[in-house]
Amino acid sequence: MHIRALTLRDFRSWEHADIELSTGATVFLGANGNGKTNLLEAAGYLSGLGSHRVAADAPLIRMGAERARIGAVVVNTGRELRVDVELNRNAANRAQINRSPVRRPREILGILHTVLFAPEDLALVRGDPGERRRFLDELCTARLPRLAAVRSDYERVLRQRSALLKTAGRHAKSTADLSTLDVWDGHLACHAAVLLAERLRLVHDLHPYLAQAYAAIAPESRPAAIGYRSSTLPTEFLEPTREPRPDDVEALEAIVLRELAAARPKELERGVCLVGPHRDELDLLLGAAPAKGFASHGESWSFALALRLGAFELLRATAAEPVLLLDDVFAELDRRRRQALARVAADAEQVLITAAVPEDVPAELTGATMSVSTVGPAEHRVSRMVAASAG
Repeated sequence: MHIRALTLRDFRSWEHADIELSTGATVFLGANGNGKTNLLEAAGYLSGLGSHRVAADAPLIRMGAERARIGAVVVNTGRELRVDVELNRNAANRAQINRSPVRRPREILGILHTVLFAPEDLALVRGDPGERRRFLDELCTARLPRLAAVRSDYERVLRQRSALLKTAGRHAKSTADLSTLDVWDGHLACHAAVLLAERLRLVHDLHPYLAQAYAAIAPESRPAAIGYRSSTLPTEFLEPTREPRPDDVEALEAIVLRELAAARPKELERGVCLVGPHRDELDLLLGAAPAKGFASHGESWSFALALRLGAFELLRATAAEPVLLLDDVFAELDRRRRQALARVAADAEQVLITAAVPEDVPAELTGATMSVSTVGPAEHRVSRMVAASAG
């Protein structure tokens, strides 16, 4: 899989950009603030309908514009598809496949797969659990695009149920409120079970790729592992080596319903939902110790890199090979980690790289080099450089 063309209109700092891309490595070279990262961010948005830098879409629309557009021509096993997304400041976002509108933007998921590694990824190890849940869910959705609808439905039901808990608590647990709460419990358990089953399947499948990637990056360190932590699920579901089963969704739904019933008095008292995947955690382990709080700075970088490389290898083995996006990361890595990342990148069908200076990119990554420069206050330019080597 690769991107043949990328188009931006009023996206971030770009008024417009039309870029032809090829397979292999492409390096976007330019000083900080020239808009290099925005190009990779746009490609990542088409893959997962989200940014790795901000939670909302509004900051992605250029200042003074009402909408932004991102488009790409994606080639997968010789077949071309055009995918476009329009981000609107005061209306719902819209999307097209081959210039034909689709009902919901999430229908484009699965056309383009990307794996992005950026300096912000250190938060996967050192940040709060929400960062790791997001990593899990985005990778789950890359493997199973229909999960985007499940995640959306779960979040909607969670908001509705949380509002009802607050109301029921204030009204001394009225019979009507509690009856309605039973209905929402059923909806929440249904969506939670599907999400939990896919997260558990992902942890099982990702674990060996993560361990292998970390061992290659930091062979002198303790072995790396991941595990799923949940106050809702019994321990037999949480072993990374446990094989997923066809009846998992049904079993998990029953467990969530049971735990919701048991937690209801506390939930009514506190007015919050205490049961479900929104409270779970992806454990990152070095030996027997959690990486967060115990890993050194170098080990934390190694773990973050291993998570992304593990995800890349997992998608490559089970789906179409993703486009690898490397946002100004080589400058952050020491020689060994640079080499480990360069080995994977050199073997990828397509890798897009941003760097401030040529020396930041390993010599192994030969390919196209494009200069990104600022022409005016709201105008950037991408021009292909004569040099054929990124190093």
